[in-house]
Order: sequence, then C-alpha cells, then structure tokens
Amino acid sequence: MVYSKYMVIGTLFTAPVEGISTGGAGVLHFQGHCIFIDYTVPGDLITGRIIREYKGWAQGELVEILEPSPQRRLPACGVFGTCGGCSLQHLAYETQIREKTRMLQDALVRIGGLPVLPEPAIYPAPPWAYRNRVQFHSIRPFHPGALGFKSRSRATIIPLQDCPIADPGIRQALREKKLVPPPEQDRFTVYSRFNTFLSEGGLRRGLVSLLDRELLIDAGVFFQSNGIMLEFLIKDLRRYAQEADTSLPMADLYCGVGTFAALLEDLFPRIDLVEQSAAALGLARENVRGKGIRYAALSSEQWVKTLSPKTRYGFMVVDPPRQGLSRGLRQWIVQRGPPLLAYISCDPPTLARDSRELIQGAYELREVNLYDFYPQTAHIESLGIFTRNRAAYEA
Repeated sequence: MVYSKYMVIGTLFTAPVEGISTGGAGVLHFQGHCIFIDYTVPGDLITGRIIREYKGWAQGELVEILEPSPQRRLPACGVFGTCGGCSLQHLAYETQIREKTRMLQDALVRIGGLPVLPEPAIYPAPPWAYRNRVQFHSIRPFHPGALGFKSRSRATIIPLQDCPIADPGIRQALREKKLVPPPEQDRFTVYSRFNTFLSEGGLRRGLVSLLDRELLIDAGVFFQSNGIMLEFLIKDLRRYAQEADTSLPMADLYCGVGTFAALLEDLFPRIDLVEQSAAALGLARENVRGKGIRYAALSSEQWVKTLSPKTRYGFMVVDPPRQGLSRGLRQWIVQRGPPLLAYISCDPPTLARDSRELIQGAYELREVNLYDFYPQTAHIESLGIFTRNRAAYEA
C-alpha cells in the first residue's frame, strides 16, 4: 500500500452511494472523506478501493456491489464503461433527471450563492436514439466500418457496430458500414434528422427543419445535437422574448449558425448577431437575412467594446461555451445589459458563477429551465431568465 496524509491508497471500504456528481460518478463518504466512484448508483451498497487522493476528496474504484439499488439498470450498449461517451446508462432515466436537477440547483446555491431558487421546469427527452450530431474517429488503416469513439482513457478508439443513443439514420449508416471519413482525416462529424443526412465525408451542407423554419447547416460546424430539445428551447425563448420591449433591438451572442435569431427575428426591429467563428457566422448570414440584421465576426467581449454608451437592447440571448461569459462581458451586462436576458448554459458551475455576478449587479434570476439534451450522460443544458430592475436599466 502507498500511504497518504489524507487516506491510504488501496484501502478497501464499504459504504452506501448517496448521489451522483457533476461528472457522473457516484458520491460516497467514508471516515469523513468524500469519495467518487464511477458506475455506482444512489442507493447501492458497495465495496470500493481508494485509488487516488486529493485535498478534501478521493477517487475510488468499484470492487463489488453488495446490495444493488432499485434505481440501477442494465446498460443498453455493449461498450458502456469502456467507451468515453455515455456515463449514466446504468442509472434509471427518471433518476438521471432527478440527479441532474439536483446538480443544477446545488451549483446555483453553492457557487452562485442564491438563497432562494425558482423551481426549475424540467424537459425530459426520449432517452435513446435522440442524438442527431455524432463525431466519429476512424481506425487506421481505414476500411469500411473501422469507426469508433474515444475510450474513457482517451488513449484508444473503441470500435463500434452500433450506438443506441444516435439518431436512427446514423445507426443505420453505421450498421451498414456506409460512413466514410474524408481523406487524411481521422475525426469527422455526421448529422441526421428526418430526411437530412450530412457528413464531413460526403454531403456536408443541407437544410434541417426546426419548427416552421429551415436552416442551412454544415456537418463540420457546431449545431445542437438534439433537435427535439432544441425545439422546446426555441419555443420557450419565443415566449420570453414576447415579454420584452420589442420596440428595441435584440442581440444574439455566441449565435453560431443563427438558430435563435432566425426563429425570433419577426419579433424585433433589428437583431445583432455576434459570433467569433467565421464558418458559423457565414451560415448565420444565410439563415438570418431579414431587415435590420447586423453581424459581428468578433468575440462577445470584443464586440461590447465597439458599442456606443447609448446602445440599448430589449432582449439578449447568450449561449456561451462551457467557460461561460467572459469577465468583460459580465461587467458590460451588469452595467448596460437589457431588461430581459436569456442565458443558455451547458455547464452549471459557470452558470452559477456568472449568476452570482449578475445578481450582485442589477439582475434577478426569475426562472431556470432544465432541458435534457444528452440522456445517458451527465451533461446538463439549462436556461436562466434574468430580469433587471428598470431604474438600473435607465441609469
């Protein structure tokens, strides 16, 4: 055994699993230490072994399940546990939703410092065959069907014959060995929904239907991977946007291919689209062509520096990456942001951090919605609706 001043590496212990962490591992406590163990379920009684220790917590490995939780399920995929994609297939779907809701609320309280939280609206998804956009890795030397996903260790590629979370069109193409990567490219993306099938190794660009619109997308440019959940999110954004002062312009930051602006442009006299990716903004120019549309090929932090002090927006949508809003953008929103702000988040801790600063400024977190874009994984997508007091807005 290797001894640590915190715990003994190699120690065997028995404890019940209490919950799920933001990364999907089970959470346990033993001798005052918090321990995380993959593939355990709340309600399991397990024997584990300490394999790494850190200040205040430790990582363990599952040795034996002594009493399985009633929330435990048999994984649907034969490579679950070695594939680096799904992390929660062993957990009943209703429990996945409950744990994700708890993780979102916990982040907002613990990191965001919110004493009182609005009760989140929860949008479950079909738990299987939902994912419209999938990235594959080719196995060299390539031959038909030599495709897979990164392993959990990230060092190898796990060969695949099927993927139960993928859209039916992708599953069929995978089973029939019809997916081919571009020449000299070991990683490529495929998109499938309804009658649209796009691939970086084939037809890259095409139209995808969302509600009553068709958007031009490219398999190699980011686009949301769950069309069903995306439509729920867009419907909610329209509902909130109709509460805004629609005599003023709207801003769509981190706009990607212009999805939200395209579905909201009829409500506002002008929309400013901001996107650092030239490829994504090029598609946004095709998707959002109405009167009064302006584009900025800048980071959001650079963009706010170009604005006049007199610039006012009635509504703003921000959809940042996992890093959340930059410090400069948070400060600008606090000082001069709109009365109504819609914050789409893919990471509860950074949403909570940004919420704390917005609330300490002039905003209130009015509503939080959770959209389960990624069943069988620990990823959490949410929407926070922030309102600003009128006096602060007019200052």
